[in-house]
Amino acid sequence: MDRTIETSVLRARILRRILAVAAVGLLLAAGLFFLPRFIKPTLARTRIRTARVTSGPIESVITASGTVVPEVEQVLSSPIDARILKILKRAGAPVVKGEPILTLDVSQSELALNRVDQQIDLKRNQQLKAKLDLETTLNGLRGQAEVKTLDYKSFKANTLRQTALFESGLLSKEKLGEAELAEQKAASELRQIEAAIATARKSTDTQVEGLALEMKTLVKEREEAARQLELATTKADRDGVLTFVVPEEGATIAKGAVLARIADLRSFRVDATVSDVHAGRLTTGMPVTIKINERLIKGAISVIDPTIVNGVITVRVALREQPADLLRSNLRVDVLLSVERRETALRIKKGPFANAQGVRDVFVVNGDRAVKRSVRLGISSFDELEIVSGLSEGDEVIVSDMTEFQHLAEITLK
Repeated sequence: MDRTIETSVLRARILRRILAVAAVGLLLAAGLFFLPRFIKPTLARTRIRTARVTSGPIESVITASGTVVPEVEQVLSSPIDARILKILKRAGAPVVKGEPILTLDVSQSELALNRVDQQIDLKRNQQLKAKLDLETTLNGLRGQAEVKTLDYKSFKANTLRQTALFESGLLSKEKLGEAELAEQKAASELRQIEAAIATARKSTDTQVEGLALEMKTLVKEREEAARQLELATTKADRDGVLTFVVPEEGATIAKGAVLARIADLRSFRVDATVSDVHAGRLTTGMPVTIKINERLIKGAISVIDPTIVNGVITVRVALREQPADLLRSNLRVDVLLSVERRETALRIKKGPFANAQGVRDVFVVNGDRAVKRSVRLGISSFDELEIVSGLSEGDEVIVSDMTEFQHLAEITLK
């Protein structure tokens, strides 16, 4: 016959089961927590890349993108509204000074020049006519003056005779007065003719001077028209290479439109774009390094564009050397702007293990082991990082990506 189990016994059994399950759970948790610390995974050396800590100068740089452009580029613009008749040179072609590039339809300019020439000829004729008119007028007035001079002399001689007769009592006072009056009238008429001659001469001189000023203005207009016509031949004003030419024959070009660009490919500069967050750190004269196919070219900032466009600042970099085998127009290059320099510092090559300032955990190679160590990183150059603390010169550091091993304190290398 079965007996009922006491409640205290059942309670004790249940408690033992709970304790057993709890103990197993604690053991599993402890194993999961402590086991990785005692297990040292192995990593093949062929899977990692290392670098040595060295001592020397390091520069903090701002990395920017840049474009190689000719330092001197001449723009040829259309001096007139015209139509392109023929393209003599295409982009990329070399040109020498004085060589024509385009032929423009200059018929309108030629008509304008001819019109100015006709106006100049007209002014010359007007000047000649004014001089001839003056000469004709002067000839007439001179003839009248000669007649009046003779009349005046005659009346003067008559006055002298009449005066002698009056003094002898042979002539009345009234007759003497008439003779004197006739003399005075002749003298007055002679003075009027002389004044008319002076007035005619002055009037004609003024007219001729006015025509001369108009002629001078027309001559300047003609020189400008001839200059515009000469420019319309679009000749190269320097030796160089065409970087741009209007591509279509028959196209109508407005005055001032760009027809061609001529670059001097013996001298280049670099135009770089930098984020505006670095605006306060940029100064003219700042050292710059241009990287082209692992080659480095030194330079300096010569111009900083004061205008920020879409969060970007443009700077112009003058190059200290001009290697002809590297520099090409419109070539994209890496630009490294040196904003800070330390003459003596611990440094290490950049890698995926770290890419910014601050405290980082790295693995230092010690024989057949890699031990995790906390280091502080400082400024960075294009390919190096400054070590502020945590490493010594000569230490060998794994610079590969070690993210999957960051929970470990040590790794075995083979």
